[in-house]
Formats: sequence, structure tokens, C-alpha cells
Amino acid sequence: MRSYYIRTFGCQMNKHDSERVAGVLEERGLVPSPAIDDADVIIFNTCCVRETADERLYGQVSSLKALKTGGRPDVIIAVGGCVGQRDGELVFAHAPHVDIVFGTHNIHELPALLDAAESGRRTASVLPSGDRFASDLPSHREDAWHAWVSITVGCDNHCAYCIVPSVRGAERSRAFEDITAEVGRLVADGVVEVTLLGQNVNSYGRDRYGQPRFAELLQAVGSSGVARVRFATSHPKDLSPRTIAAMRDIPAVMPYLHLPFQAGSNRTLAAMNRGYTREQYLSLAASIRDAIPDIALSTDIIVGFPGETEDDFAQTIDLVERVGFEHAFTFIYSPREGTPAASMSDSVPREVVQDRFDRLASLVQTLSYDANRRQIGLVQDVLVEGPSRRDPTVLATRTPHHRLVHVPVPDGASADALAGRILVARITGAHPWFLSGEFVASTV
Repeated sequence: MRSYYIRTFGCQMNKHDSERVAGVLEERGLVPSPAIDDADVIIFNTCCVRETADERLYGQVSSLKALKTGGRPDVIIAVGGCVGQRDGELVFAHAPHVDIVFGTHNIHELPALLDAAESGRRTASVLPSGDRFASDLPSHREDAWHAWVSITVGCDNHCAYCIVPSVRGAERSRAFEDITAEVGRLVADGVVEVTLLGQNVNSYGRDRYGQPRFAELLQAVGSSGVARVRFATSHPKDLSPRTIAAMRDIPAVMPYLHLPFQAGSNRTLAAMNRGYTREQYLSLAASIRDAIPDIALSTDIIVGFPGETEDDFAQTIDLVERVGFEHAFTFIYSPREGTPAASMSDSVPREVVQDRFDRLASLVQTLSYDANRRQIGLVQDVLVEGPSRRDPTVLATRTPHHRLVHVPVPDGASADALAGRILVARITGAHPWFLSGEFVASTV
């Protein structure tokens, strides 16, 4: 029986799309392969938000050339996702042994593209836009207990550094009824946690219904019977009081919010075209904490955006300290061809950027560690994700606030059998990026 292997780069939307790619391939009769070198069809679902993702992709694709020339010429190699959308046939110039290139709008064409590759025709098919949603395709979920649910695709914000509008297109919202119907099917299938996905979930419905309906959607999904609801990602300029109230009032919506601010100075925010000021962001964060005092906030921060001064960076540090994020994803600015920022000439010297990045990373680690230490002694509901990747005798679990808790597998229990169960754990130890705990005996 023919098999497939998918390697996914990038964001949650790419993970969602990979589950749809897997569903399409399994409808065709293929089965998952545990190892890339043993698969008959190898698919790279790609990200091009940062330069390192491009480099990793082409490095890994190039490493497969020996596979095709060393006795397995019938192996089909495909590049999809954002790099496929952006580069199209240029992928073949970088990697001549690739057989298929497809974009973000035409996962549904994979069967026809495979037919062409199996008959010896190398094909690049990239649609400039699409009227179908990948969510409408069959899916093979990575975890039986969790599901990614796309509510929008594309983005209308056009941040100066971001290539997403170029590769994902303008924002399009799925029909409200299609989303709630999908969630209903997932709950019936045993899913206990769903994550609603969009480049900017807060603007869900504006293009389709004339006004955002995200708060209403949270209410509907939270009433579906699913135990936990999460979402990503929120743009600060569109996070409404109604959505904050929905997060506060709907028990299934978890008390965790990822709210990227990217830079702490108004000058840099304006250059980034983010659409808000530092004062507005600080006010928003305060209103969120007022409504949901125990909420965990995380964020994204870019260091070294063109023209960033030491004063600009100091304002970023100040904002991080004022908000007190439980976690932050920090990135060194990476120019992306085709974005407005790529043509900005006032780049920051690399050694200066690295020094700022290191200082920020140290602060973020301190804040995360302090937040984790405050959890010691608390009793939390935790969702078991499965065995830890590094130690099969330890379970990886998540609190409602999205904190990772490592808990020993109970004697006589199966780590895999416990996956998807919500149990009660007492937090016993803290580390910068995770917690340690023990199950309350009566819950296992």
C-alpha cells in the first residue's frame, strides 16, 4: 500500500492545512508513513513568514535528491503552502527533483496533481485566490481529542513586514453555520478542545456579514458541548469589548489570550502599519485584566525593525514589563521580498539587533519563570496531551491558561490511553517554560 509523509513548517493554519492534505491523501488510499525515507509521497507544507523557514525548506528538500537518484526514482516530492504560493514554478529552479508545487488555495487539486506526477509530468498549480475553504475537505487529525477549526483565511491588515496577504489573499470568512456544524461533528467524534483559527479572528464575519461576529461565534461554539475553546490570532485593533465579555462569561473559552503587539514605540508601530498606539495597547491589556483578572497573556515581538532606535527598543522593554506577559515569542526582523518593509533602507546593525534580542529574551524568561512560580501549590484542571516527547514516563498536560505541566504517568496507567482526558493536578514545581505537577489521586 502506498504511503505519505507530511512535514509542516510554520503556524497553526499550516497545521490545519496539513491535516486536510492528509485527509485528501487518505481518501485516495494512501496511509501515513512513520519515516520520510520510506514514504511514496513526501509533502512539504511550507511557511515563508521568516527567512529561516525558506532556508530550512530548501535544505530539507535538497537532502532528498539522493533518495530519488539512489534507487527510488518513483518517490513523489511536493512543495505546498506559502512558499508554493509565492514561488510557483521557481521552486523547480531551486530543487529540480520536486515533482509537484501547489499553493494555499488549491489543496483540493492534489489528486489531479498526483495523477500527473505518477504519469511523469512535473506540475506547478497555484491559484491566485480561491472560493473554497480547506476546512471543507476531509481531514486526518493529528490528535483525536483536538481539532483546528478555520474561521477565516487571508488577511486585510497589510502590516509592513508581513507577506501573509500576498500568499493567503484577502480575508474571507466561512459561513457561521458551516463553522458551528463542523464543531458539532467534532464534539460527536469525541473532540474535547477546538482551536478557532484566522490571521485575525477578531474581524471574523466583517466581509461576509458587514460587521464582526466573533463574540457571537464564541458563544455558539462554547455552547456546543466542547470542553475547551481556544483561538488564534487576535489583532489588538479589532479586539472588541464584546469579545472580552464573551471570554469572561463563557466557561468553555479558556482564560488565555495571544495578543501580538510587535513593537513598543508609536514610531515603530506606525512604520509597521499596525493600526494602534502603545497607549491603546496598554489600555486594552488593562481592560482585559480588569475583566478577567487571572487571564494569561502572551504576545509576539519583533526586534530590529528598520529604523528601530535604542529608545524605540526601550519602549518595547517598558511595555513588556508593564503588561507582565506570561509568555512572549520573540523574533529578529527578517525582510520578506514583496513587503513594504523590505525596501526600507535604514536597517539596524546585526550586532545591535542581537544584543537587544538577548536582553528581551532574558526579560521574557524572567517574567515567564515568575508567573510559573506563582502557580506552585495550586490545583488545576489539566488536559492530557500525551506522553512527553523527551520522556515517555512523563505526561504533557495543559492548564486552562495554556501552561505546560509535566506529570509522571501514574503506575499502571497508559500514557496514550490518558490522552484527551481532563484530570486534576497539583502544581509542585516551576521552570521558565513549564511546570511540574502530580495528579490528585481520585481523578486518575
